[in-house]
Amino acid sequence: MNKHITPAEAAALIPDRAIVSVSSSSGLGCPDLMLKAIGERFETTGHPRDLTTLHPIAAGDMSGIKGVDHIAKKGLLKKIIGGSYPSGPSSSEPPLIWQMIGGNEVAAYNIPSGILFDMHREAAAKRPGVLTKVGLDTFVDPEREGCAMNAAAEAEPVVKRIRFEGEDWLYFKAIAPQVAIIRATTTDERGNLTYEHEGAYLGGLDQALAARNNGGIVIAQVKRLAKEGSLKPHDVRIPGVLVDYIVVDPDQKQTTQTLYDPAISGEIFRPLDSFRVPEFNIQKVIARRVAQELQSGSAVNLGFGISANVPRILMEEGLHGAVTWVIEQGAVGGVPLLDFAFGCASNADAFMPSPYQFTYFQGAGFDASLLSFLEIGRDGSVNVSRLSFRPHVTAGAGGFVDITARAKKIVFSGMFNAGAKLGVGEGRLVIEKEGKLKKLVNAVEHVTFSGPRGIAQGQDITYVTERCVMKLTPDGLLLTEIAPGVDLEAHILDQSEFPLLVSDRLKVMDAALFHEAPVGLTLPAKARRVLGGAGHG
Repeated sequence: MNKHITPAEAAALIPDRAIVSVSSSSGLGCPDLMLKAIGERFETTGHPRDLTTLHPIAAGDMSGIKGVDHIAKKGLLKKIIGGSYPSGPSSSEPPLIWQMIGGNEVAAYNIPSGILFDMHREAAAKRPGVLTKVGLDTFVDPEREGCAMNAAAEAEPVVKRIRFEGEDWLYFKAIAPQVAIIRATTTDERGNLTYEHEGAYLGGLDQALAARNNGGIVIAQVKRLAKEGSLKPHDVRIPGVLVDYIVVDPDQKQTTQTLYDPAISGEIFRPLDSFRVPEFNIQKVIARRVAQELQSGSAVNLGFGISANVPRILMEEGLHGAVTWVIEQGAVGGVPLLDFAFGCASNADAFMPSPYQFTYFQGAGFDASLLSFLEIGRDGSVNVSRLSFRPHVTAGAGGFVDITARAKKIVFSGMFNAGAKLGVGEGRLVIEKEGKLKKLVNAVEHVTFSGPRGIAQGQDITYVTERCVMKLTPDGLLLTEIAPGVDLEAHILDQSEFPLLVSDRLKVMDAALFHEAPVGLTLPAKARRVLGGAGHG
């Protein structure tokens, strides 16, 4: 059987009202040509109609890889379930999918990426669904938004809160796709797929199994065709028995604004001096202070934002390799990349399939996570997933909820308020003009991380800003450090909507953080692991 067909022929295979699962993480691994073909077919014929699409991480990013916006058309999409969505600067035109979500033209849900992968796995095994504590007391919980992003979604809930064995759990029903659209680098004539130019494996195997085991079809977009029998079996990530159709796009990009970089796919290693060190500014000061929270020998998750610069801080301080970075797209080790290549890593030790990386995160097998915040609430809760006054700038939560659900230690970083005019140098912070928007608020708009649940679980939670460091305690947020040059009352206490506790041992942040030269960072060694009773809660 010849599995190689045109994009238009593949798009014609998708029936009306189908559930379609798409594998990508923004531009990374995005089957953009296939999504374009589906959109073009709808424009020409009016079909397929009323699709439900699943995007466990995200599809497309509006920076050269249009992704989900190819199919963001009224009548084509009825329901969309994503780990995250394309975002853009507040000055730009919102992505088409955000216009549909805001206009209530599509029922839209934001389910944590790891749970979405779990839903595929349960569907593949024909089990009823996912029982999890991930997402309790966050926007995922039906006692809050229940993952719904608009009124159209509220009418059809995707999650229930239930009692099981005397405890509260969240239950997500498994979703069986009729079509899985995945991506790889190479296929042979039998449909065996290899990923040698890809920056991650993502979750294509789980998505293919979910479709195939439930009578659906699997369409793979690839860069090139190879002769049957020419691929090494150990290199094949998805066997041809799971692949029904092949679409070739010789021009597919490796990731956003990147046609192909062999260091992203682990084919070569870059010299360390080829990585850009962050320029000296306020964000670098914060990243340096975040780095002081680490221990040598740890496995540390890394999120988008200021914390993404921490690996470069360690590199500048001569500590590259002291920490192993683990990111949700699957890279383990190496140097996580920035900007448009975020989600990829150069010089990685290994690539884990994303569903298994999320299993690692959900079970708290790693040591710490470095993440950002948009808002911090009186109870220590954090919002990274929604700002109503600029919704298309916030992309959704992605794997944030999976990662923070049980993480032993979390360091949140960000600016203390928004819009402040700041200066830094000579060992001190200068606040020239205060920002107009407070980020420490009585109640966050969207609970992406639950402070009360963090306290109940004994999680170690730290918040690092340019002007202070705070810890979450059962009594509230405790101010533990203050930047040199900052006035406690005027610049911190008066800039919060709620009272902050002040430690009776309040320290001044290390002045070296506020100098351009390296700080001479040292990391204490992580304690050796010992066997002990780990709870399942």
